[in-house]
Amino acid sequence: MKFDILTLFPEMFEPIKQSIIGRATKNKKIEINLVNIRDFSKDKHKHVDDTPYGGGAGMLIKPDVVYDAYKSLDIKSAKVIYLSPQGKKLNQNIVERLSKENHLILLCGHYEGIDQRVLDEIVDEEISIGDYVLTGGELPAMVLLESVSRYVDGVLSGDSIKDESFSNGLLEYPQYTKPEIFNDKKVPEVLLSGHHANIDKWRRNQALKVTLEKRPELLEKANLTEEDKKFLESLKYKS
Repeated sequence: MKFDILTLFPEMFEPIKQSIIGRATKNKKIEINLVNIRDFSKDKHKHVDDTPYGGGAGMLIKPDVVYDAYKSLDIKSAKVIYLSPQGKKLNQNIVERLSKENHLILLCGHYEGIDQRVLDEIVDEEISIGDYVLTGGELPAMVLLESVSRYVDGVLSGDSIKDESFSNGLLEYPQYTKPEIFNDKKVPEVLLSGHHANIDKWRRNQALKVTLEKRPELLEKANLTEEDKKFLESLKYKS
C-alpha cells in the first residue's frame, strides 16, 4: 500500500518511521512518500499562504501550490483524504475500509486551512481524529497512517489484530506476562492451565467485562451470543 503525504513539514514524520511502520516499509508492505507543498511555491521566498478574502484571522494555504503538489503524483487510483476537524471521526470501521485501498494521498492543512476551491477539486473524503483543533494535519495523518497500516496484509500477523480493541466490537481483554507474581498479584490461574477452551472463554468474558465498565455503548453494536448476554446480565446483577 502506498501513502503519499502532502505537507509543509515533512520532517515531522520521522518518528513514525520506527517500529512496526519502519519494518513494514523495509519489507515493502507499505510505501511512504513525503511531498513538501512548499517545493511547489512560485514565490522566490517560498511563500505558500496568503490572507483570506473577506478578512479574518490567520493565513490560508493557496490552492495552486496544493494542486501542483497533487498533480506531481501518480493519482490514477489514489483516494485523497484531507485531515480536517470537520471530517468524519476516525473509527475502526473507517480504518479497516481504508486498509483495503491500494493508494492513499493524505493532505495536511496548516495555518487557518486550505483554499476551498482545491479541496473541492481533489479531496475524496475528510477525516478527523477528534472534536478538537490542532495546529496542522500532520499528527492526524500519522494517526491515520499508523492505524491503517496495521491492517494491510503482511504488516502484522492475523492473530495480532483479531482480538484487538474494537476489532470485534469489544475492548481487548487484560494481558499478562512474566513474572508470574508481581507485587503479590498473581497471573489468573486459567492462563496457566494450558486449557485453550477455558482460556478463550475467560478472555471473551473479560473483554465483555472491560467493555461494560469502560465503553458500555459499544455493546449495543457488538455481535453478542446468548452466552455473552447471560454473562453481562450476571455482571449487572452483581453490581
